[in-house]
Amino acid sequence: MNLSQATLAPRKTSELDSFAEMPLDSLLHSDLDFHGVESNHGAHNFHSFPAKFPPQLPSKFIASLTKCGDIVLDPMMGSGTTLVEVQALGRTGVGFDIDPLAVRLAKVKTTPLKKSKVLDTGATIVVAARKMCEKDRKSLERELSSRWPDEARTFIDYWFIKETQYELLSLIKHIETLRDVKLRTFFEVALSGTIITKSGGVSLALDLAHTRPHKAKVVYGSDGNIIFGSELLKSPSPRLPHVTKRLRSAIDEFERRYSRNLESLPETLTNQIQPIIDFADAKSLPLQEESVDLIVTSPPYASNAIDYMRAHKFSLVWLGHDYHELSEKRGTYIGGESTSGFSFERLPDFTMSVVNEVGSVDSKKGVVLHRYFSEMTGVLREMHRVLRSGHSTIIVVGNSIMRGIDTQISNCLSDIGVSIGFVQPVIGERNIDRNRRMLPAGMRIDQTSQIQQRMHKEYIVGLTKPRD
Repeated sequence: MNLSQATLAPRKTSELDSFAEMPLDSLLHSDLDFHGVESNHGAHNFHSFPAKFPPQLPSKFIASLTKCGDIVLDPMMGSGTTLVEVQALGRTGVGFDIDPLAVRLAKVKTTPLKKSKVLDTGATIVVAARKMCEKDRKSLERELSSRWPDEARTFIDYWFIKETQYELLSLIKHIETLRDVKLRTFFEVALSGTIITKSGGVSLALDLAHTRPHKAKVVYGSDGNIIFGSELLKSPSPRLPHVTKRLRSAIDEFERRYSRNLESLPETLTNQIQPIIDFADAKSLPLQEESVDLIVTSPPYASNAIDYMRAHKFSLVWLGHDYHELSEKRGTYIGGESTSGFSFERLPDFTMSVVNEVGSVDSKKGVVLHRYFSEMTGVLREMHRVLRSGHSTIIVVGNSIMRGIDTQISNCLSDIGVSIGFVQPVIGERNIDRNRRMLPAGMRIDQTSQIQQRMHKEYIVGLTKPRD
């Protein structure tokens, strides 16, 4: 199934079956915390990705608000959690994102592969990469010097020691030779997963999963010998363990990663439908009007609270993406802080009052919040356009505190939704299990921390498109 088939034909309202076993209001006021429930089953543990919602959350709405064969859209799909659950429940999934890693990851998690073929290919890549690192150091060094322009070269040299660079380059060179696109994408995601991890992977970053990377101060090699930072060991401080890292072999980590991912990947799809996944801006979707039965999505936080590209470029630069283009793309993500040349939407009164309140304390933050709500206005307008009459959209959002002011994201999105034409807004709440949810904040709850104030609770906004 390709993007040309994503232009899904609209159905007449009379053709719609009764599908909701539980009213939207009851769903949104049921238990949505899912604490103590395993959330990394199946393909959900393929790759670190910040602020993923638990799969039980979209699954609950998909199972309750659609029937088999219905079309479920996630226009900002991130790691593809919604699409994996859509597929498992026998619905047709449609997902879009502008993030290159998100698109790769969602495709891999929903595409079956023959396991024997993957194992044979992976073993071949690992053997060849190890041989290249042992025998062809000079050719690897020449390619490291010529493969990237100066800006990317500086980035790689800063975050990766030379030995790791040799290993990553040898792996990617052999992955690039694979002609089977599905197989090649599987191994690209496995390689990315060795770089972007909660512990910072094989780079010098302490933590990439939380998108705010900091370079380790003390680093040990895979052989246990110290690489740099020995001077700090002479007068150790209590913080030393938190800034110390032991690097592992990139080839060994790659082998472990693809083997683990393979365990969760189905070889065939039994009574399941391959989703449509591609690049698209959530404000301009390649879908016809009235073509979707349910939307379940989680937009980015306001004011760049989670900076996806800042972490994702650590692997994307190895996968052939232009470093400068990645940096430029970062500014196009919803929730960004750049407002130069931006076209602002006229907001409804309540939402504008929140923007003005923030602006009265910090004019720049007020403009940034205006940008966020303007972008979400465009997203909600597209959701309304592609959603079938009488059907609902579910939006999972975190709150945002700006300069001590509650920006009331969920209430403002409901306000914007009603101004566009949605009806019956309902807002549910869920408490985030901080032991499981990867967020760019410490594990200790600190009510004085602005970033923690907005990230221990989420809100689920339900909006319904009225029947014609």
